[in-house]
Amino acid sequence: MPLPTALFWERRDVSGAEHTLLESRTGLYAHGTALAAAPVPYACHYELQTDPDWVTTRLDVRAEGAGWARSVRLELAAGRWRITASEQGDLDAALVAAGHARAGLPGSEDPDLLYGAFDADLGGSPLTNTLPIRRLDLLKAETGVAHRLNVAWVLVPSLEVVQADQIYTPLGGDRVRFASETFSADLTVDDEGFVVDYPGLARRVTLGS
Repeated sequence: MPLPTALFWERRDVSGAEHTLLESRTGLYAHGTALAAAPVPYACHYELQTDPDWVTTRLDVRAEGAGWARSVRLELAAGRWRITASEQGDLDAALVAAGHARAGLPGSEDPDLLYGAFDADLGGSPLTNTLPIRRLDLLKAETGVAHRLNVAWVLVPSLEVVQADQIYTPLGGDRVRFASETFSADLTVDDEGFVVDYPGLARRVTLGS
């Protein structure tokens, strides 16, 4: 059985990194860990599964830091999302002590807002940008045509799940423009659609170099 693929990114917005192991022959299965020093130091562990068409079917996330831990599970079936969440300790206390606003609760108050979303986006993780790129086959799609998506966005470290409108536009070659309501970046990806360079967020490190 072939070894899984290992990818490693260095964060560029804060001190941090992400390491993931994945298998992508029939859709995507991945598990990994993201570390960041802000807004408070945390470790975020995740497990992600898609169907063969790269539609997200499950995302499990656990985030933990000094004095707190949170978890959330997203499952998509028959077009509807089921979301369960838990928390321990006091993330708000850690955020306030660091001069930040309190966090939203983990999970979602109204999963029906996510109806029509086929992709989950884990905050700060360049891995999840690959999901719509592969699902829509954007590296072979018409250049310059924007694809508007409804996405289940998991905020980190709070693990609050919110509806997000995102736009992916193939630019030709190995570049895809990602945009939200307040942000835009031209991503560089490899032949498999995995992010190599995400300006302002992360850059992939060649393992073994």
